Amino acid sequence: MATIRTAKLQRATDHEKIPGFLRRRERTLHATMLAHGAAIPAAALIRPKFRLGHRLTVRCQAEPPLSAARPAPLVQNLTISDPDLASRGFVVHRSPAGLDLDELNSVFARVGFPRRRPDKIAKALEHTPTVLWIEDTRSSKPVAFARATGDGVFNAIIWDVVVDPSFQGLGLGKAIMERVVGDLLEMGIVNIALYAEPQVLGFYRPLGFCADPDGIRGMVYSAKNKNKQ
Repeated sequence: MATIRTAKLQRATDHEKIPGFLRRRERTLHATMLAHGAAIPAAALIRPKFRLGHRLTVRCQAEPPLSAARPAPLVQNLTISDPDLASRGFVVHRSPAGLDLDELNSVFARVGFPRRRPDKIAKALEHTPTVLWIEDTRSSKPVAFARATGDGVFNAIIWDVVVDPSFQGLGLGKAIMERVVGDLLEMGIVNIALYAEPQVLGFYRPLGFCADPDGIRGMVYSAKNKNKQ
């Protein structure tokens, strides 16, 4: 039994708001799993219990697992499989090993990202648990890349999604994103976010992403705005 939220009961109707929070969380979890071809296990059912009094405590109670063993990973529903990519001369890598940072920097520059110091890229990758990149076997260079950081349990943010302009239109961006999202879902992470420019929102929507879900707005720290206060 895990406590999710504790709130002071201010009025008799306060307890009616909490079930909506849990229902939205449950719908989001189930929709994400179904979008990636995964069955919803009984253990995923969320059942709220309430104790009314001076404070209102909301808990999640899961159905007991059939086995104490770690559940099998979700089967990723990929548009392009690894063998299909290999037949077209591309190899998927799930670690930064062998990644040429100078070539990655060149890809960043070609898509309009600022160049970064290779030593800082290397340090960032050391602290990035999820790294995927696609290599063009004919040149041994990276042509697509993405990474994700987070707490490993609840939340993750996807960064630096790029495809070399010379290789765009081949489905490599979608191949990278499907694998990054699939790997995060296998870890049990369902709160997955990213930053996107307006002109590429149409790319991310079919992959399950939406802007400002349920009216939630993202905020980014800005020293410039802070100084205006």
